[in-house]
Amino acid sequence: MRVLIADDHAILRRGLKEILAREFDNATWGEAGEAAQVLDQVRCHAWDLVILDVGMPGRSGLDILNDLKQIRPELPVLVLSMYPEDQYGKRVLRAGAVGYMNKETAPEELVKAIRRILAGGRYVSQALAEKLASDLSGDTGRPVHESLSNREFEVLRMIASGKTNSQMAEDLHLSVTTVSTYRARILEKMQMANNAELMRYALRNLLIE
Repeated sequence: MRVLIADDHAILRRGLKEILAREFDNATWGEAGEAAQVLDQVRCHAWDLVILDVGMPGRSGLDILNDLKQIRPELPVLVLSMYPEDQYGKRVLRAGAVGYMNKETAPEELVKAIRRILAGGRYVSQALAEKLASDLSGDTGRPVHESLSNREFEVLRMIASGKTNSQMAEDLHLSVTTVSTYRARILEKMQMANNAELMRYALRNLLIE
């Protein structure tokens, strides 16, 4: 078994390897600390699983996930993130991930998830499974931010955290004009007038900590 651990924190990568090595004796581990390294590792080596953080330097985990599915569509990707599943769970599953877990999840649950994925299955928590079932049943009570694209959702969270257009452009490797366009689309879709309203909405819906 070959597993690539993609996270920008070296201590977390080491901790994951130590936890999983006790359960998977014959596993080989790879590491990547930024977006470009993740993509290079997948292009150059064969992996059975990628454990991917949402917040990676260089590009967001959602962007990396999209690229990974283009490079190796069959490669299972388990997203492990500090963010609650309400924020990113459904998005990463729609983007092609086979599972989503919060970093505060118990190690035993992570091992269980990896065993299920390596056996060809998927992993979602009970709470997330219920949300997905609700979507399939045609529930119209979905929050308005779920109508946003992945990039728009990222910009919304950045606006809510107080970042300027210039800061967002630098973080996302976009022009200021493009960021302004995303902001305008968000305001239109959410029927809001300014950043202050977006901030209140994000706080009320727990989109930022």
